[in-house]
Amino acid sequence: MEQLRSQTPAIPVNEEAFEFEETARRIIQWIAAYWTTPSKYPVFPQCQPGDIKKKLPTLPPQEGEPYECILNDFESIILPGITHWNHPGFMAYFGTTGSLPGVLGETLAAALNVNGMLWRTSPAATELEEVVLEWIRALLQLPKEFRGVLTDTASVSTLVALTAARESLGLHIREKGMAGRDNLGALRLYCSDQAHSSVEKAAIVLGIGQENVCKIPTDDEYRMVISALEQAVHNDRQRGYLPFAVVATAGTTATTSVDPLAAIAAICAREKLWLHVDAAYGGAAALLPEKRSLFQGLENADSVVFNPHKWMFTQSDCSTLFVRQPRILKQAFSLIPEYLKTDDGDVTNFMDWGIQLGRRFRALKLWFILRRYGVEGIRGMIREHCRIAQLLATWIDNTDDFERVAPTPFSVVCFRYHPVHVDDEQRLKQLNENLMQKLNESGDFFISSTILRGKYTLRAAVGNARTTEETVRNFWERTQEIARIHLR
Repeated sequence: MEQLRSQTPAIPVNEEAFEFEETARRIIQWIAAYWTTPSKYPVFPQCQPGDIKKKLPTLPPQEGEPYECILNDFESIILPGITHWNHPGFMAYFGTTGSLPGVLGETLAAALNVNGMLWRTSPAATELEEVVLEWIRALLQLPKEFRGVLTDTASVSTLVALTAARESLGLHIREKGMAGRDNLGALRLYCSDQAHSSVEKAAIVLGIGQENVCKIPTDDEYRMVISALEQAVHNDRQRGYLPFAVVATAGTTATTSVDPLAAIAAICAREKLWLHVDAAYGGAAALLPEKRSLFQGLENADSVVFNPHKWMFTQSDCSTLFVRQPRILKQAFSLIPEYLKTDDGDVTNFMDWGIQLGRRFRALKLWFILRRYGVEGIRGMIREHCRIAQLLATWIDNTDDFERVAPTPFSVVCFRYHPVHVDDEQRLKQLNENLMQKLNESGDFFISSTILRGKYTLRAAVGNARTTEETVRNFWERTQEIARIHLR
């Protein structure tokens, strides 16, 4: 039989390595320059939907193209459509600026391209993950019985945690499912009306359903009302429902408020409910001794999620999930096909700790960042963000035509333009929409909005590694200028 031959000759290894080295050098130089002056780009791209796609071919190239051509298209087509999360004026969402140590760690992880599903598929990936997570557990002051696992996002971490919560009921849902079981009452899950949408998404995926997510009202500071939680659980038991978990939030998305964790933990202990704490954003502030009192009760949770990619200068994606009883987590997820069975002894196989089989080497970038900055360096940056956010809050409080709409426990300021002569909410909404649009169109700043108690509210989230007091001062001056000149 005639030997099959490739129709496209491979590039010689030496030639490929040379081209890679030359291109990599150019890319590293570009990255270094970009991180030095990200503000030379508009933070929000000045393009319309479909602009990028129009410039790209509808089919892939039939033949390989030179790196030079690809990089040129990156700069001329892709870059103009990038929202620059590294820009100092990026204050739209929680800061995910990453860091240069993170770039280096991510680059090495890409080069190694290992899969950390089993200990033996890369012992260093597994053991480094264990060590780095133990460091973070200690920083969060969680008890020593907690063990951690890295996932991509808080949405997945919350889904995994609530799966474990459901498994802890001992209802054999893993084996028998939930459908068609007359003896299985509707499971009920509780969170505040400020909780992240990932809680509802987890309920959808787990078969609990959105209607069985009970949203507890919040107080004037947007924290879960304890008496309302107690009453909801009591009423549901009376109606034949099966309460099984509470999700408390330490740093809500809209206002960064912290639910009363200790009081919620006490209710969960009494009612035998799983307590999951979403500290995806706020967990970074728990590293600061002066903020630690806000997190009293965190140590009593059954599971905790914290995202280093939100406010610990780590490239996306990187979420840490800690559980008090890893046995239940493995009981919920462990499924070992014959080809993955090993005899490596008492080792951690992280594929048993969640829904993913393939697992990226996320611990490497986290290790680089923790070692490069150290705990005190990270604390210093977080502390500075809180300081300049408080400055902005003070400036707003001292101005007649603006008002703060929520407390500022960390580094997110919720405010709105409210001229003294305007009280109509629809008119105020229109004014603030226009204000945000003009700020975002400037190319210098990018903020977001939310609705709080029916009030259209602007959010300025300070968390970028390059955001300084001068940045925030310029933002405030521009905000007042737009209101004074364009919104009268």
